[in-house]
Amino acid sequence: MKTSDFDNLISAERLVLIDFYATWCGACGAIDDALDRVVLSMGDVVTLVRIDTTSRSSYDLVRRYNVVALPTLMLFSRGRVLWRECGLITFERLQSVVRRYHSAGLY
Repeated sequence: MKTSDFDNLISAERLVLIDFYATWCGACGAIDDALDRVVLSMGDVVTLVRIDTTSRSSYDLVRRYNVVALPTLMLFSRGRVLWRECGLITFERLQSVVRRYHSAGLY
């Protein structure tokens, strides 16, 4: 993803959940179901974008956000990072995070 496209995406008032992953990463694959469930249950509130860290086009973003562990999940709104977490994460945890920021209007 081009950096300019990414910047436009995260600048929206809508919540945007970014998943920095790699295809070789077992933990990344293990959270796919949780991510899909969040989109199915909360798609009207949050947009999910998956960024393959092994793609040349993502190198600038990986460096910008200092992504050193996979998966790295980040929640954005209006260009600001609201939340960040690395590693395995459950659907319940993701849902809780999105709900917290949505209900508090912190985006």
